[in-house]
Amino acid sequence: MKPLVSNRYRLVCPVCGSQFDPTIVQTYCSSCNSPILTEYDLGSLGKILEPETVAERPRGIWRWRELLPINEEKNCLTLGEGDTPLLQLNNLGVRLGFPNLFVKDESTNATGTFKARGMVVAISKAIELGIREFVIPTAGNAGGALAAYAASAGCKAHIYMPEDTPKAIKIEVQMMGADLHLIKGLLTDAANAAHANAVNNGWFDVSTFKEPFRVEGKKTMGFELAQAFQWDLPDVIIYPTGGGTGLVGMWKAFAELETLGWISYKRPRMVSVQAEGCAPVVKAFQKGAERTEVWQNATTIASGLRVPSVFADRLILKALRESNGTALTVSDSEILSAQKEFAAQEGIFAAPEGAATLACLKKLKHQGWLQKNNRIVLFNTGTGLKYI
Repeated sequence: MKPLVSNRYRLVCPVCGSQFDPTIVQTYCSSCNSPILTEYDLGSLGKILEPETVAERPRGIWRWRELLPINEEKNCLTLGEGDTPLLQLNNLGVRLGFPNLFVKDESTNATGTFKARGMVVAISKAIELGIREFVIPTAGNAGGALAAYAASAGCKAHIYMPEDTPKAIKIEVQMMGADLHLIKGLLTDAANAAHANAVNNGWFDVSTFKEPFRVEGKKTMGFELAQAFQWDLPDVIIYPTGGGTGLVGMWKAFAELETLGWISYKRPRMVSVQAEGCAPVVKAFQKGAERTEVWQNATTIASGLRVPSVFADRLILKALRESNGTALTVSDSEILSAQKEFAAQEGIFAAPEGAATLACLKKLKHQGWLQKNNRIVLFNTGTGLKYI
């Protein structure tokens, strides 16, 4: 296969600036306890890549291949992820007084959630680097995505998740042939068990931000938004935040597109929504802190938001503050109410995490934080069917 242009990149710690060899397996910067990010030669890419070229390619995240880290096309896995619909919420828009209200509906991805985007890039790159056995601690859906792509590639996956993870997700993982471990406790307990076994067995850990490339897949949500709005970004993005990969990824995508010359300096105000029972990002944002604290006794019906310890906290908080954004909590009862409203008004059975964005929108309206004519995008990160 012909090499892709995307081999012109470097791996950098955003905290200390240390660089890491992209030709060997990397995890995170142990000196700073920080994620490692991918930086592309955008100056050179801008001379040879145009938006029209990307638009003419087959649908899916690999349309953006020059801005993704895979070096050879033969290593690009796919189960049809990406190019999810951006839908105008006409009924909710009228009811709430926002005529330019949209949802980016990630439920049409492989395995039914946005986790497919990050996992397909991470596993594709890992395979390119010679890895064949993976482990992940997960609140649920990332485990389903890992199981699917490992199965597709003929690799082995070990999944550690809390025992109260929704039943549909457990069945999904088992049907994909993955090695499922149900752990009593929270995601942090699953992470401890996964890490111990990974070290003992030599499995590669694809936890959130513990390797550099899941965020690269997630950033394609930002690329798609920009393209859908003819390279004029929306005013507000409301995003449900657990580990925060998508929020960080989109913020990274917008910077890359500006450097390419495809968009202006204008940025959306980024809004992080978390559950009242687990809100480390909101607490840190409201305190003006640079780091989050581990949330004790985390509890919420939105399992994807039940992330007590946030590894990329500095990057998430930086994006919120640079965008003049904000962070809010919603209650489980507000999530359930919004989930029903999403379905009854728009025919979208959103995951609890996605429904949280609608509940957050209502709070922002009450606070007067939004303007009537703002173009607002909610993110539904998955299908509600996985939570039945």
